[in-house]
Amino acid sequence: MIYLNALIINVLFAYLGWLISLKKNNVTHVDIMWGLFFVLNAIYFYTAFTPSLRSALVLLLVFLWGARLSIYLTIRNWGKSEDARYLKIRKNNEPNFRYKSAYIIFGLQSVLSWIVGSILFIAIENDHPLIWIDILGFSIVLFGIVYESVADYQLMLFKSNIKNRGKLLQSGLWKFSRHPNYFGELLVWWGFFMTTLTTGIHFNLVTPLLMTFLILRFSGVTLLEANLVKKFNEYQTYKKKVNTLIPRFWKA
Repeated sequence: MIYLNALIINVLFAYLGWLISLKKNNVTHVDIMWGLFFVLNAIYFYTAFTPSLRSALVLLLVFLWGARLSIYLTIRNWGKSEDARYLKIRKNNEPNFRYKSAYIIFGLQSVLSWIVGSILFIAIENDHPLIWIDILGFSIVLFGIVYESVADYQLMLFKSNIKNRGKLLQSGLWKFSRHPNYFGELLVWWGFFMTTLTTGIHFNLVTPLLMTFLILRFSGVTLLEANLVKKFNEYQTYKKKVNTLIPRFWKA
């Protein structure tokens, strides 16, 4: 029942986001909401169970991850028109996309984040004493947050420099893999998975596998690279030199 209540929280939050989209005629802010779905769920799960060091660590890390992501996307998208991805979805679902977006965009995000957030429910409900695999898992989550944050910051700085307009970022973490931010993101979810291993391997495997699929095959790398190949002539060369996700810190 506790886990199902989290879905209600997500749906209500998504409904609020949809109402805002009606006023703005823009759904891009759903990206900002993504991290906050998990923060809300983590807070609810934390209050629903007896607090412990384990649950406090989960809550703290989820808050760091979700708040950082939402703030970054707010800064990146502030004052801009609707993202090209959503413009395409809008075009394909007219007429009345403004109403259809309630389930096509906001409803879908609320359910998807609820499914992905199942790992947080398992991690916070877990009442086993902390052991070395938990410490390793939490460390990987923290490292993933930092790695993703640095990658996003480097990209933001690069794009903010007018001299780099029309250029491809190939320095910093971006010279070791083509999508260091996605690599950090996957570390977060596989790290949380490791903190649930004391409960066995069961539904806790859904989240890391689903996120890996979404990033590699659905809305992440595949979609982004299709656009980058068209945008940058040197991207094919960059692809041959640099790994997709896992950073290669040594020369080929």
